[in-house]
Amino acid sequence: MVNNTKSNIESQLDGFGMYKDLDIKAYNAAKRFLLENTPDEVNEDVLVLYLDVPNISTTNISINKIYNRLLESAQNANMKAGVIGGSIGGVENLAKVLFNFDPKRVLVEYKDNTDALLNKIVRELNPVGKIRRTSKSIWPKYCKTIVSAAEFISQFATAQDFIEWADYFYHDKKSFAALPMLLEAEIYGIAFPLACDFLKELGYVDFGKPDVHIIEQFEALGLIKEKSSNYQVLKAITRISEHVGVSAYNVDKVFWLIGSGYFYHHIHIGKDGHVGRLKDAFIKHWSST
Repeated sequence: MVNNTKSNIESQLDGFGMYKDLDIKAYNAAKRFLLENTPDEVNEDVLVLYLDVPNISTTNISINKIYNRLLESAQNANMKAGVIGGSIGGVENLAKVLFNFDPKRVLVEYKDNTDALLNKIVRELNPVGKIRRTSKSIWPKYCKTIVSAAEFISQFATAQDFIEWADYFYHDKKSFAALPMLLEAEIYGIAFPLACDFLKELGYVDFGKPDVHIIEQFEALGLIKEKSSNYQVLKAITRISEHVGVSAYNVDKVFWLIGSGYFYHHIHIGKDGHVGRLKDAFIKHWSST
């Protein structure tokens, strides 16, 4: 009976451990590919600026900053960033119409009138491009997210209240993934990957964002099964980080840089930091090795 139990435990561990060699090989190949297939300016010193965990302290963070960070992540999907942040000079410029990102004041002003919010954005920020007003258009939906996020953040009296709430889930591996799930359930327009992005950029660096850049590469490299859920992709990012001995943030950035080809801290490289998307070339290179 004891032997059978031990055998079952070892079998479960193999489900994690069997990926170890592949995880390490894939991560090292991705990092090497980045260095070998980008302009000469992208060297180890440059790469480390993207892969190192950012020095983010939540000790003195404000509730306004948390709300600002949430709205930043809310536009990081598909073409939203170009339509929203790209059209107004960055999400930070919303401070002019969101009372410097004060969630309680936003809620009082716009809770029942997101049309008024969009009208004010158009009037005061003059976004570039056509503003579509249908219920499925990007700007009207984003305005709903602005109000929904304000409602959620307003539940916390202080930033420290939010941090303590998030820490409760983050530091318990059994409930770790529940944190982005709760954010997805509570806030309109915040899908699981965007919730992970928000947490990652807020300093919770054991989260990676399971976006399309990562999913397509992970599938091609055999790191996940086809049609894996976002939760399963997050688990794969965490698994790779543990096997390689780096943060999930680091793993996320390696594969994201390959997928996006965007070195946003170095606008002198390529075309304003864009060196071309490398995902297809990397997958082809991997399949030939």
